[in-house]
Amino acid sequence: QVQLVESGGGLAQPGGSLTLSCAASGFAFSNYLMSWYRQAPGKERELVAVITGAGGATNYADSVVGRFTISRDNAKNALYLRMNSLKPEDTATYYCAKNRRFDKYYYSFRLDEYPDWGQGTQVTVSS
Repeated sequence: QVQLVESGGGLAQPGGSLTLSCAASGFAFSNYLMSWYRQAPGKERELVAVITGAGGATNYADSVVGRFTISRDNAKNALYLRMNSLKPEDTATYYCAKNRRFDKYYYSFRLDEYPDWGQGTQVTVSS
């Protein structure tokens, strides 16, 4: 079974940084486009960042571009999200997610193409 386990969340001050990690198992990790989503209380899910299976292409939501960096280590089946210059509006539960297409070069920024999610890790940005 596909398993995605997020970690690294916590409390950060505005302007601070956190790095989230996702441990993946149960599938050929390097062949799949991966992403980070987030969901804040009372708000819709938001696709935050995407990285291709080969790691050669990334994309970000406008709300995080320039502040967040998605990366992966295919040898470790691991996905990361480095979050800098955190804002209170970044407060949310963050999830890593696997794209449904088996293609290391495939790209999509559509939320509905990421059906497999982890349990999430909570990020709170507050003074």
